[in-house]
Amino acid sequence: MFNLIEKRRYFFIFSTIVIIAGVALMIYSTVTTGQPFHMGIDFVGGSVYELKFTEAGATENSIREVFAQFGQENVVLQQLGEPEDYRWSVRAGFNELEEQQQQLIDALDAVAPLDRDSLRVERVSATIGQEVTRAAFFAVIVATVVVTGFIVIAFRQVPNALRYGVCAILAMLHDVLIVLSIMAFASLLFGWEIDALFLTAVLTVVGFSVQDTIVLFDRIRENIPKHLGEPYETIVNRSVLETIHRSLATQLNAFFIMIAILLFGGETIKQFIAVLAVGFVTGTYSSIFIAVPLLVSWQKGEIPFVNQHSGVTSAVRTRREDDDELIEVTE
Repeated sequence: MFNLIEKRRYFFIFSTIVIIAGVALMIYSTVTTGQPFHMGIDFVGGSVYELKFTEAGATENSIREVFAQFGQENVVLQQLGEPEDYRWSVRAGFNELEEQQQQLIDALDAVAPLDRDSLRVERVSATIGQEVTRAAFFAVIVATVVVTGFIVIAFRQVPNALRYGVCAILAMLHDVLIVLSIMAFASLLFGWEIDALFLTAVLTVVGFSVQDTIVLFDRIRENIPKHLGEPYETIVNRSVLETIHRSLATQLNAFFIMIAILLFGGETIKQFIAVLAVGFVTGTYSSIFIAVPLLVSWQKGEIPFVNQHSGVTSAVRTRREDDDELIEVTE
């Protein structure tokens, strides 16, 4: 049987390198631009333009080109209603647009005639992004507490049930850091911006990561009483090999759909889908190569300052006849 778990140090080193590189990019961006990422309109404020053209001619690219002429290259466009309605919503930062608003409208009118009576321009406060960020932060905290509590209760008959909850949370944090690292790279290279959709993608990745990890942990819980006498590492490795096809199948199905959306979807959601795709990949990776190996490392006393001498060298267990509880025996 192929021993995947014994290569855990390589997995830890790879993730550490990616995360350190991402943190370095965030520091570099903070030093050079004052922010770790490019912030979208939800965080820095801006204006929302609701445009209605009276005839065909205005396309997503042509509208972007007009805003780019006024220093707004990363606007967010959304087509409203049916294509024949010729209605668009454009979200742009402040900059000098307030002073050049009439010139901007004239430039848009040159692309295709505008219905100026239905034109609407609204200012967006930066506090919206702050509120969304605060809500997302509390959502992650609540999810951490709930997931840990659920795993401890569901795995109460397994020795050291708390470890399973802690490892699941560490894998979840690993995924968040990887997504932030990739975003820092894309922000510098492609000008991607942090917006409310990005936070939505991160929360979705958190949920997927925890779900995939619990599936693996549950198989370990089932295999412990089935393979009494086997080393814990062997049981864990067996559990991973038994469930890895399910994790990969789920990942590939979702990933193919995301690739299709990236290729044929609108420009507005491409960044959101790209973040989701990265998160789903790292979520599957962390469940198999981070969360489960962490369990083994903890069991064997390999984690610095934690459980340096576990006293347990194998998964020898016995059953107490009165309550059918699994008891761990040291050797």
